Amino acid sequence: MSEEKLSFQAEVSRLLDIVAHSLYSEKEVFLRELISNASDACDKLRYASLTQPDLTAGDANFRITLTPDTTARTLTIADNGIGMNREELVENLGTIARSGTANFMAALSQKAEAEKAGEKDVSLIGQFGVGFYSAFMVAGEVEVFSRKAGDSQGWRWASDGKGSFTVGESDDAPARGSRIVLHLRDGEDDYLQTYRLQSIVKKYSDHISIPVLVGDDEKPANAASALWTRSKSDITAEQYKEFYHHVSHAFDEPWLTLHWRAEGVLEYTNLLFIPESKPFDLFEPERKHRVKLYVRRVFITEGPEGLIPAYLRFLRGVVDSEDLPLNVSREMLQHNPMLAKMRTGIAKRVLGDLARKADDAEAKADYARFWENFGAVLKEGLYEEREQRDTLLKLLRAYSTHGDELVSLEDYVGRMKPGQDAIYYITGEDKAALARSPHLEGFRAKGVEVLFLTDAVDEFWLQSVTQYKDHAFKSVTRGGADLANVTAEDKAEETPKAPEDSVADLVALAKLTLGDAVKDVRTSERLRESAVCLVADEGDMDIHLERMLKAHRRLDETSKRILEVNPGHPLIRRLAELAKANGAGGAQGEALADAAWLLLDQARILEGEALPDPVAFGRRLATFVEKGLA
Repeated sequence: MSEEKLSFQAEVSRLLDIVAHSLYSEKEVFLRELISNASDACDKLRYASLTQPDLTAGDANFRITLTPDTTARTLTIADNGIGMNREELVENLGTIARSGTANFMAALSQKAEAEKAGEKDVSLIGQFGVGFYSAFMVAGEVEVFSRKAGDSQGWRWASDGKGSFTVGESDDAPARGSRIVLHLRDGEDDYLQTYRLQSIVKKYSDHISIPVLVGDDEKPANAASALWTRSKSDITAEQYKEFYHHVSHAFDEPWLTLHWRAEGVLEYTNLLFIPESKPFDLFEPERKHRVKLYVRRVFITEGPEGLIPAYLRFLRGVVDSEDLPLNVSREMLQHNPMLAKMRTGIAKRVLGDLARKADDAEAKADYARFWENFGAVLKEGLYEEREQRDTLLKLLRAYSTHGDELVSLEDYVGRMKPGQDAIYYITGEDKAALARSPHLEGFRAKGVEVLFLTDAVDEFWLQSVTQYKDHAFKSVTRGGADLANVTAEDKAEETPKAPEDSVADLVALAKLTLGDAVKDVRTSERLRESAVCLVADEGDMDIHLERMLKAHRRLDETSKRILEVNPGHPLIRRLAELAKANGAGGAQGEALADAAWLLLDQARILEGEALPDPVAFGRRLATFVEKGLA
């Protein structure tokens, strides 16, 4: 086959343009990425050779070699791993072949803007499968010679990173694996020095279990042993950090490092990390984790279903089992009872360590940072995993009317008022908007704390978790939010309420006028400053959940709401006087009927709902303003 010229995927071209024209402060990371890819290629072949031993016949010792050539000004990174055929070269090196590309490109654009402002950041290199392209930070041209294990034909891929690449057959490809040749740019001769390469390998890739050999004499540059098999006392914080970078393809710091060995009926070693920042693929629909599974130091697969709960998918790292069969297939893993037991043990240990962080008063701000990143994911476990529910509830944090800091449920319960038996909350998308909700007025007047729950998942776990320590969860937008038994600390701050019978005629008129547009009209316990609000009946779906389901076309019709009126509000008092004096007849009756519809539309607007008939609303409002000015 003759050499063929192809174009990069548009996203790759944009990425390469930014890489090539940015002055990164840590260009050396390109070597970490290429070594990491080579290590993964060796791991994949080691696994494949379990069932096809002929793939490694005559060359069973895996290795990665770095060979600088000062005359040609090239640096070669070679491995004897799984290798690639033509289709894989095109797919892996010509596209960003992972989900979440849109998120990646959005983040890339933000980084580009930051670079224009003089900020240097390489945190995107390595994420979304783009680590290979970091080679163009130091190379004007990159060649890849590769032969897939078991194939007879070798291939050459080449590009200058300017929008296209060529791929064709090659007799110069290695017997197996890949050889990447970097033609270095001017000023990058530092990467031709053996001592410099050795120091970079030691810094970033010492934990790689495959030997990394440097120079013509192939001098070993790394420890070449699986980091997780070493004693914790023999591992430095820097080594843990670089291993995290290796397994996560990220550049942030690990927020928490968890390294332990489970012993007993099952034996397995875990080296897991919680990232400092949120991975871009955290909220993708597949909800896959990125933890790698090994069996007796042999890589099996990444992200096996059933090993890590979906609500812990932010974890990065490795799990190495001593008991799973070495030749276990990826299909068999899904139904393996040992994997289920490992999953339970891992979840219990991770949540236990998180609980210790959450309970540490000195680590309050640190835990709050974790919760801001991963709290929404962790809450998925509240409705998915009953076994860990109590622990997850202790980990839960939320903002509230109490102050500006996140609070725990334990904090909330400790501040409950005399006569209060429920934990009150309000759901919505924006904390600031929720804080202005009229539903909170009565709770504020009595000093009752209300939680702001702003994640979409909140609506779902609250359907299955009904209480915490015998205290029921109650939405302030539902009719069951009863404040009658709660005693305010300072009764002087409570707004005096007009007696209900003073607005009885208005309530009766509004019920008659609005008919089936509402479920009921009644006086309100919760309102102090606002005239009206809409609430859901006790047995009905919460207002925010219903709106969210309808927006996603999961619900055709919404439930009728209850219109609550504030008998102490000047507008309601004046309308009540008119209703008592004039009843439903005559011109005043028509005006009162319009007022009832205006009150309902006002309540809808306060809830952020679209008005069903804006034209009628405008007409009624204009009429009222006109009469008021007369």
